[in-house]
Amino acid sequence: MTLRRAARPTALIAGLVLLAGCSSGGSGSSDADGAATSAPADAPALDVEVVLDGLDHPWDVAQAPDGTLLLDERGGGFTAVRPDGTAQEVAADLDDLWAEGETGLMGLVLDPAFADSRRFYTCMGVADGGAGGGPGIEVTAWTVDEGWSAATRVADPLVGGIPVNADSGRHGGCRLRFDGAGQLLIGTGDNAVGTNPQDLSTLAGKLLRVDPQTGQPSATNPFLELTDPTSHAVVGYGHRNVQGIAVQPGTGAVFTAEQGSQVDDEVNLATDGGNYGWDPVGDGQYDESVPMTDPDIPGAIAAVWSSGDPTIAVSGITFLDGEQWGAYEGLLLLGVQKDTGVLALRLGPDGELVEQFRVPELEGTYGRVRSPQLGTDGALYLTTDNGDGTDQLLRVTPAS
Repeated sequence: MTLRRAARPTALIAGLVLLAGCSSGGSGSSDADGAATSAPADAPALDVEVVLDGLDHPWDVAQAPDGTLLLDERGGGFTAVRPDGTAQEVAADLDDLWAEGETGLMGLVLDPAFADSRRFYTCMGVADGGAGGGPGIEVTAWTVDEGWSAATRVADPLVGGIPVNADSGRHGGCRLRFDGAGQLLIGTGDNAVGTNPQDLSTLAGKLLRVDPQTGQPSATNPFLELTDPTSHAVVGYGHRNVQGIAVQPGTGAVFTAEQGSQVDDEVNLATDGGNYGWDPVGDGQYDESVPMTDPDIPGAIAAVWSSGDPTIAVSGITFLDGEQWGAYEGLLLLGVQKDTGVLALRLGPDGELVEQFRVPELEGTYGRVRSPQLGTDGALYLTTDNGDGTDQLLRVTPAS
């Protein structure tokens, strides 16, 4: 992997920081989400700093307790950005990586006990992880040394048997996050196979929950009584392509985001055993004209938020937490890929939508956003997804 270039401090480089004036002057609406409004009048102005550039499809980012940022790129490779701003390659054996279309090295998350265990997790396409020795998707556990120079596999795989579309890599998922009980959540895609979302005998098109040490289904999972052991890891089903998972501070509620077909990107409130209504079987084909949540499916759970038509291709999601965010505290932020920027949602006590708007400082400036993620330092980190070595890792903070 080519070593990426860390941006120098923004005080030294004009143009790497966008210091906004009054945010109330920006428009949060666009053709892709006409229901969105302007940012609230008391919204904080934001500073946007380029932490790292020269990246190619960075997928996820996590911040360690010591302030180090660890990110991965879909085509392969880990990079650590140390607290002093130095960027360095983290050597890792990725010889079995299968990167095709939307699939490759994808979700990344640090263990809640990372300070002691040095353990982190990835979800990635592998050349020999599928049926018949073909490609598949696996969750792998790693440890990284204290100098952030090398990562070593310690559970390979921790979770296997996640299918992939071997022809195109389409709808491979695959987001990882921890819930409030310390269990590992895994969001998967349906592989663009119509029968997968409603089929509990496959891990495709699902939200999974496992013990992060053993990879076994969590003890509270809803389908443990079913005969097929594959279903035991499933928490929710009827998903198209789970691209985002976020746990709401204070409530522990889990929200997922998935990309729509012809209409309706969705944000869903995860419920154990929930069916989220994607059933694109059609006439035996993958019918993308059907509703994202089919009203004819008994008990299908309606989305908390839907984009309508056209879609905006939502990706990663995160909650803003901390009084430094002022009027933005508590917002759910969504990366936008079909359009550009970040969409903010205000959710009520029961998950209902209260307001939505585009974040002005991020609109139309940095292109597609793959993953927004709140850091342990309270800052917001974003990975862009424009390709061709033009991508960046951004740090967003309220203006002082």
